[in-house]
Amino acid sequence: MNWYLKVLQQYSDFKGRARRKEYWMFVLINAIISILMKVLDNVFGTTYGFLNEDGYLETIYSLATLVPTLAVSARRMHDVGKSGWYMLIPIYNLILFCTDGEYDVNKWGANPKHDQQELMINEIGKE
Repeated sequence: MNWYLKVLQQYSDFKGRARRKEYWMFVLINAIISILMKVLDNVFGTTYGFLNEDGYLETIYSLATLVPTLAVSARRMHDVGKSGWYMLIPIYNLILFCTDGEYDVNKWGANPKHDQQELMINEIGKE
């Protein structure tokens, strides 16, 4: 749940990097909440559409989490060394979402998976 809240706190932060765990925990909890909203829509009778397949609560929740979803997706692309626009390529982005991030610092920042002190220690003597 902490990973989900971390993404929501960085609501529209498209800069930096997001590790795999941060991205996939957000996706998992987001999916669970979406399913719960769909169930609540059916219980309360707040569905709409031709076959009553859509619900108001689910729609409101989806719109509220659209920007954080795009932001964490862009940061995940940055972690593997790609531009955030790569999330628009359907099959390729799934592969990138599952790929481990670049170990070293890249143009989007430090590796969020490693401690900053560990990175500084590893850089000692490299010149």
